[in-house]
Amino acid sequence: MKDTAAWSEYCKSLAPALIHACTMAPVSTGPSALVRELANTAPDWPFRHAACRGGWHRLGGLIDAKGKRLTDNLESWAETELATRQGDLGWLAEDYAEQGLLATRLVGRTHYLVAQAGDGPADFLQLEIEELQEIASHTLFADGEPATLDELLDPQLPAHSGRPLGLPYYVFRRVSHAGAFVARMRAKHPEPGPIHRMLEDWAACSAGQASDFCNHWVLAMSEHQDRFLQSVFRAKPMSTLEGHPPAFHGEQGQTNGALRAALTAYDRACGYPMAWYFHMLVTHAVPHWVAQTIIEDAQAGFEYLPERDLAVVRDWLHRPYAL
Repeated sequence: MKDTAAWSEYCKSLAPALIHACTMAPVSTGPSALVRELANTAPDWPFRHAACRGGWHRLGGLIDAKGKRLTDNLESWAETELATRQGDLGWLAEDYAEQGLLATRLVGRTHYLVAQAGDGPADFLQLEIEELQEIASHTLFADGEPATLDELLDPQLPAHSGRPLGLPYYVFRRVSHAGAFVARMRAKHPEPGPIHRMLEDWAACSAGQASDFCNHWVLAMSEHQDRFLQSVFRAKPMSTLEGHPPAFHGEQGQTNGALRAALTAYDRACGYPMAWYFHMLVTHAVPHWVAQTIIEDAQAGFEYLPERDLAVVRDWLHRPYAL
């Protein structure tokens, strides 16, 4: 069993094969082709597609009026040009206003793929691959001098507006061992954070008996340094369900059979027991009064959850948390 440092090194060694798969898989055939390429290049890890999240973009490059690419890094170009003009946006606008410089942006989606690596809820590899397409975004200085540099580089435009400049393509972002990442988070703090408690709850309740955590959740992981140069880790769970979570049809004041039916229907829609509880914590699709009512019903002798699940709900009521 690898420790945190060993998993980090192993993931680095695995990256070249995953990068190669990204270059070989065509976006046009969908994630299934990507999964097949991953099986060829990293056969020890049966990655499967878990979720896709899109609707984001980042700055691209710069193209002149004749179609020649001037740079792939619009932000760096602008900062350099502005610095040579003592930070004067008016000066920059005066020099380039008539040149028809075309800014581009990369619109994207992130594909999350997972492969089980052990028995614990966080014992899985998570592979993040971006699906990108460059589009012609806007002409610099078309509306005169901008008020700020951000207004120049990234005006408020619809995310996917503009002319495509090429086919979409896959780019490897990172591969991580989820358990190693959350262990690094835990090492910074003596008390478990919300994500650690969620993983503990998964292992303790019926969800962990029925299914793997990564069948239903992936983690949006990030690491940065604060102003004291200390590492800050974040791990936000994201449901693998497509679209919005199911609607919860229970109503406050319901108890006994009516509430039990609503919980059963919600779990069935999500595909695993105690789904209502985890969506209460993360997506807030289920209101908090449900947990209180369940325990009140149990105290009155009407138990419709197994004892291990009741224990998890009781503990949450005494020490609530959310993600």
